[in-house]
Amino acid sequence: MTSSNMLSRLRHSLWSVPALAVALMVALPVLVIILSWGNAQIDVWQHLIATGLGRLLKNTLWLMLGVGILVMLVGVTLAWLTAVCEFPGRRWLDWALILPLAIPTYVVAFVGLGLMSYSGPILTLWRELLGNDSWQPDIRSPIGVILVMSAVLYPYVYMLARSAFLQQGRALLDAARTLGVGPVKGFIKVALPMARPAIVAGMALALMEALADFGAVSVFNYDTFTTAIYKSWFGFFNLQAAAQLASLLLLCVALALMAEQKLRGKKNVHNAANKARDRIQLRGWQAFLASGFCLLIFTVTFVVPVGQLVVWVVQTGLSAFDARFVQLILHTFLLGFIAAILVAAAALGVSLAQRFGNSPIGLTQFTSLGYALPGSVLAVGVMVAFTFLDRELLAPMFNFLGITHTGQILVGSVTALILAYIIRYFSVGLGPIQSGLERIRPSFEEAARTLGCNRRQVVWRVYLPLLSPATLTAMVLVLVDVMKEMPATLLLRPFGWDTLAVRVYEMTSEGEWQRAALPALVLVLVSVVPVVMMIRRSRR
Repeated sequence: MTSSNMLSRLRHSLWSVPALAVALMVALPVLVIILSWGNAQIDVWQHLIATGLGRLLKNTLWLMLGVGILVMLVGVTLAWLTAVCEFPGRRWLDWALILPLAIPTYVVAFVGLGLMSYSGPILTLWRELLGNDSWQPDIRSPIGVILVMSAVLYPYVYMLARSAFLQQGRALLDAARTLGVGPVKGFIKVALPMARPAIVAGMALALMEALADFGAVSVFNYDTFTTAIYKSWFGFFNLQAAAQLASLLLLCVALALMAEQKLRGKKNVHNAANKARDRIQLRGWQAFLASGFCLLIFTVTFVVPVGQLVVWVVQTGLSAFDARFVQLILHTFLLGFIAAILVAAAALGVSLAQRFGNSPIGLTQFTSLGYALPGSVLAVGVMVAFTFLDRELLAPMFNFLGITHTGQILVGSVTALILAYIIRYFSVGLGPIQSGLERIRPSFEEAARTLGCNRRQVVWRVYLPLLSPATLTAMVLVLVDVMKEMPATLLLRPFGWDTLAVRVYEMTSEGEWQRAALPALVLVLVSVVPVVMMIRRSRR
């Protein structure tokens, strides 16, 4: 083999390095969490089994069951109404019903508690109307947690089911009616089975988000595996026990993914082409019920939480907007910006490697599994790995070189936090870039090659300029997701690196709903940006 051929093969294989690097990062927390069972914490597990492990399992099971049923019912109903039917207000409700996705679950949780507490406006009005001795609903209950999470997570099912129903159109229902099948039976026997893969995928996303949630369940004092991991870490100061609890949560995520694949089924459902967008015209009481139901969901899940945050901010004024609050905003944006740049760069490398045929498809799919890992699991995995590196590698190396250092190096650093962000949100940045790359025709590269450009020049002069809109979209999506992220930030943040999400947690853990309103409102406003971008892309 000539030296030129060897050099060509080396350059050819270098394109697979980004995918391999991201895959190793994703495998890192999973591997160290599994290996944590080599040192089982018997005393801690005996305490957990005797005091709360059964409750953790029961609470997590009820949460999954309740959220799964509710997001399916609400999301599918709204998707069917806005995609297939015509009623007053449908045009703006079509996109407005996606906006609750911009509100973090922990924000809706503390707003709900503030409104539904004993001294809150809703229960106060309740007692005035029905008397002090009347039954009063208790939002600090499993039903309250399920309602709050479903209010934020139903858009996952709504968006995917709506897209599936739009592809079906009305033609299939009309064909079913000619065979004597009524509207209700046609929906159950024709439309719903065809949309099942999309509905199941949306439910899987919602359930994984609920399983990974820490902010909402901690606000409600509803113990799940995520709260147990936090208590084991900062309560028992036992990182190994936290890692072993994280392994159980990781097992739940794996079972959820397997169940999703099973529920999707092996059969491929092909939607008929639907050029005509004829809708079912709802009139009279049917139109009134459809408009009222959609408007009620939008009001409860978006208007009321945002409106209450605005009221609290007005009542407290901008007294909380001091130098420390400005620092919180800077930390939040800086962490999000760094993570967005690194994720976009890695996603570009992986996507281009796959385009050039230098990255196995299975490896590229594996890099996307980080989104299925809860933030608390990632935090534990990264912390265990970095603790090992500090103790076994860096400390001996510094001692050998005669360099004096105090404390740990990687543990408690910004590097650990950024690494967790990259693993968690890599698939968020990969999606838009891969979609943008699919729209670039191979003839562009062929034309550049005929003009004498090599592969590196093709990337710089053709692919990167054409991918700039998709790259910007990926960076915005990652930026906002990182700014809203709570579990990994709370567990891994260095000293003095608090963010807006951490500030919300600190205030809500002390019951200071009004003081938490300003950072929460800032998070909601910046989160609306990627949601609007996503709506515009879907409408195009």
